[in-house]
Amino acid sequence: MNPPRPFLTALLLSSFVIASLRSPLRGSTGFAVLAVSLCSALVSSFAAEGDAVPLFNGQDLTGWDGDPKLWKVENGIVIGTNPAPEAMANNSFLVWRGGKVKDFELRATIRVIGDNNSGIQYRSRELPEVAPWVITGYQCDIHPAIEHTGMTYEEKGRGIFGLNGKNVLLDPDGALWQLSEHAPVKADVSQWNEYIIIAKGNRLTHQINGQPTSELIDHDEKKRALEGLLAIQLHRGNPNRVEIKDLRLKVLPESPLVPFDAAKLSTATKIEKPRTSRPQGTGPVVPGTRK
Repeated sequence: MNPPRPFLTALLLSSFVIASLRSPLRGSTGFAVLAVSLCSALVSSFAAEGDAVPLFNGQDLTGWDGDPKLWKVENGIVIGTNPAPEAMANNSFLVWRGGKVKDFELRATIRVIGDNNSGIQYRSRELPEVAPWVITGYQCDIHPAIEHTGMTYEEKGRGIFGLNGKNVLLDPDGALWQLSEHAPVKADVSQWNEYIIIAKGNRLTHQINGQPTSELIDHDEKKRALEGLLAIQLHRGNPNRVEIKDLRLKVLPESPLVPFDAAKLSTATKIEKPRTSRPQGTGPVVPGTRK
């Protein structure tokens, strides 16, 4: 990765701030908090210029927050490791602390080693009452089962919306409608693939290697989110390792919401929320693992 110079400046400032918080010889906590805020504002302003900004510096987890027992950087690659079924009580997330995302295009090159899944959270929020680094919100699933990878989904929320190959709509009452379908995109998640998320207003589009997998139009005003946190999932249960070697964010101009038009449902099909028999990978759940 070759981060632009302004972004490197922000990362260096963030590193200095973290050091000041940890050392008794540094300045006041108030000063450090102010500097962290300035750093976040700098990164957000660089992204807002229209360029895709790398969110990892290729060296460490500066700007990110996760369980240090689970996440590390090796050879420029971010690695999250779940070593055993009993190692994690909950799915754990590496959370970007550069601010909230709203309308954006995100490109992430990721692979998952082991019979389990991962995902990219966006427009999400934390659940500190459950545990640290636990997230709820929209997710682009990265799953070894073809029907699930790239699907539109909500972690610890409304569940699956559109499987791979399905474009769907949630009406104002939360009912799910299938608008169209196409052949699911095939991807071996144990190999490097580029996952793309495009969020514009209440229209959310997922792609793998440039091919559309699922699109959601969310008219459920009470439950949808128009902004929130960005994070990467490490799944509990079956041992697995998630690796990220590139992640770039491009902030988009704010888009108008797609208005709900009941007349358009005449060509749609009302469906039940999809369920899964494969909550982790394609094989059996390792004994002792909670589903």
